[in-house]
Amino acid sequence: MLTRRTFMLSSTAFAVALPAYADATLTPEQALSGIDEGSLILIDVRRPEEWQETGVAKGAWLLDMTDKQFGPRLMAVLERNPNHQVAIICRTGNRTNYLMSVLAENKIEGVLDVSAGMAGGPRGNGWIPSGLPTVSAQDAFDAMPKDLTKTP
Repeated sequence: MLTRRTFMLSSTAFAVALPAYADATLTPEQALSGIDEGSLILIDVRRPEEWQETGVAKGAWLLDMTDKQFGPRLMAVLERNPNHQVAIICRTGNRTNYLMSVLAENKIEGVLDVSAGMAGGPRGNGWIPSGLPTVSAQDAFDAMPKDLTKTP
């Protein structure tokens, strides 16, 4: 069994895409609804240049999956926000699909996957093609809590 420490150290590695966890997926519209209701924290795991290029889902928090601190920061979000659902989103769903498998291997439950991603693809119509609201990467960064705790 892998430990949380192993997860934190290995979460930035990439592997061949694994099957999606259909029971833990959200559409972009469902994610937006959860954000608007205040019940969902959406984590955008893409790289900073991708945030700059396309903008960020309105209300999303930015945690670059390739950053060395990604694992500890994601764990902080999960541990500090027990009364909120947490979902992850990337560009087309490939990275979040992989990340869902890493979480499952480490018995970290409760994370949801916006599997269509920002751009869309084989897993569905993405956030941007659906016409859902986006903000600049700077605005998203400025709006997210620096201690990664959502206030009530």
